[in-house]
Amino acid sequence: MAKSNGLNFNLPSVDDLFSTEAERVEARLEKVVQLAPAEISDFPNHPFQVRMDEAMREMADSVKQYGVLVPALVRPKPEGGYEMVAGHRRKKAAELAQLQEIPCIVRQLTDDEATIIMVDSNLQREQILPSEKAFAYKMKLDAIRRQPGTRTDLTSVPLGQRLGQTSREALADKSPDSNTQIQRYIRLTHLIPEILELVDNSVIRDPEMLQIAMRPAVELSYLRKEEQADLFAIMDEMDCTPSHAQAIKMRQMSEAKTGGERLAKDALVSIMKEEKPNQKEQFKIPKERISRFFAPGTPAQKIEDTIVKALEFYRKRQRSLER
Repeated sequence: MAKSNGLNFNLPSVDDLFSTEAERVEARLEKVVQLAPAEISDFPNHPFQVRMDEAMREMADSVKQYGVLVPALVRPKPEGGYEMVAGHRRKKAAELAQLQEIPCIVRQLTDDEATIIMVDSNLQREQILPSEKAFAYKMKLDAIRRQPGTRTDLTSVPLGQRLGQTSREALADKSPDSNTQIQRYIRLTHLIPEILELVDNSVIRDPEMLQIAMRPAVELSYLRKEEQADLFAIMDEMDCTPSHAQAIKMRQMSEAKTGGERLAKDALVSIMKEEKPNQKEQFKIPKERISRFFAPGTPAQKIEDTIVKALEFYRKRQRSLER
């Protein structure tokens, strides 16, 4: 700022003096640059796993043959280097393919802007574990809560309660899940890691793994950490998990305790020993053994009813022959 005859006027910047308007516009445009993977650190507390599975091996083979076709998104770090925002799997595939550089878009982003972009870009992946969604949604909501003019009670809204229009749109923006489902996922962050892993197992669907469904897991998230630890030990010993109704009962009994009193292990064991509908003994027949007797698309219930009737007829016939 300079003064002349008592009047103030702005001096042109160095950029204004030594560049044209076209050059200044060009300088502000985002460009795709080539960066070494070693220059790019992972996003802090990145909730999405980069798994060394068959899909990653296929991706690495493709990258080795064709290169990284879609640029990653990074932001510069104050101390130097870059931080990955979107493209962790592409970076890993490039490292496996031993590429020296990958294409990246460098963008100036605040912590909250970077968090929201990171979560939204990863939610489009085909297979996401419940634990990944849980912490990703929580990170996004924490970022949204810090935005000016946004309600600060998003995570405390009871399940199923209608949110305000602005908050609801911000919450579900670019998300594949409903608001109610997102709230359920966020509740999972209150589970101890051992039980949260059982929720992930329900998606992996390995019959050898102990697993628990989403709805009972949400109810268990309201138990104290010590109670959850006791319950996990019981589940591991009994090799079973609670039903939704049993989990609700555990939560109610825990919340009825006052003064920090802990729910007794005996009470948890007693609830776990109650018969669940899915514990009733079932008899299964491989589909390929009976498919030739039924038209394609025949409902399972009709197949079951037909088999029962056929067995009843067979039993009557056998009895008549024995007379």
